[in-house]
Amino acid sequence: MTIVRLLVSLLLFGSVEAGKLLVIPTDGSHWLGMKPMVEELGRRGNQVVVVIPDASLSMGPSDHTTTLSYPVPYTKAELHEQLEGNLTQIMSNDLSSNLSKFLWFFNQIIFFQKFIVKNAESLLLDEDLMKKLQDYDFDAILTDPFEPVGVIVGEYLSIPAIYVQINLPCGIDTLASQCPSPPSYVPQRNTHFTDHMNFGQRCVNLIRSLLQHTSCKVLHANADEIATRLLRRKASVMEIMSRAALWLMRFDFAFEVPRPVMPNMIMIGGMAAKKPKPLSQNADKFERAA
Repeated sequence: MTIVRLLVSLLLFGSVEAGKLLVIPTDGSHWLGMKPMVEELGRRGNQVVVVIPDASLSMGPSDHTTTLSYPVPYTKAELHEQLEGNLTQIMSNDLSSNLSKFLWFFNQIIFFQKFIVKNAESLLLDEDLMKKLQDYDFDAILTDPFEPVGVIVGEYLSIPAIYVQINLPCGIDTLASQCPSPPSYVPQRNTHFTDHMNFGQRCVNLIRSLLQHTSCKVLHANADEIATRLLRRKASVMEIMSRAALWLMRFDFAFEVPRPVMPNMIMIGGMAAKKPKPLSQNADKFERAA
């Protein structure tokens, strides 16, 4: 069963009628890998509504979907300049020791915390748009939890959540799903360890595992506060994500370190690969000559 058929079956619950799907993506390569699946769902007759900020690097109207945008307090040029400057600084950091890798990891956490809260506030505190989304009466939400805005919207609308994700900064997918992650052979992100670690590496990996929960709390502190305001109850991104209906993991099992996954986690590696183009006439002649 293809991933599109799987999603459609989840939306329709056995019905022959099309469903209503809310999509809240994340900018950049996250959206480029997700876009073909979203457009295919719309092409097959589902009502797909994509919600994006009015300033982004790669997002815009897509085929067979309805696009809604919300204002954000920055322009595309400002976003590009900020991301380029911060990412250049992060990538230029020294990674020659375990301590420098650890500090690099927390620099990432602080950077992403500042970035994601702007979009979260802009959408979640827009009362008119949130009311409009309620009126659609969606069957489910498909979102990339790299930014928690879609996670919170799904909880606000009380609809099943399907997460499409890759490389969440603090590994919140493991924590929220209570997926086993033995530190003796499942390396933490950005450690550059393999599943064959020596004793020293296992000690470092254990410490990183123990700090994983704290790093996630730091990363989503502001988002948790926004969720609490919107839902009018004590709420956290991790608690909301623990109720995910399905995790679509953008990993290829053949290239992953062996590790446990939960029953509602499905690996769908290869989504970002482009469709091959037909060989040109010159290439055909070359092949025949060879």
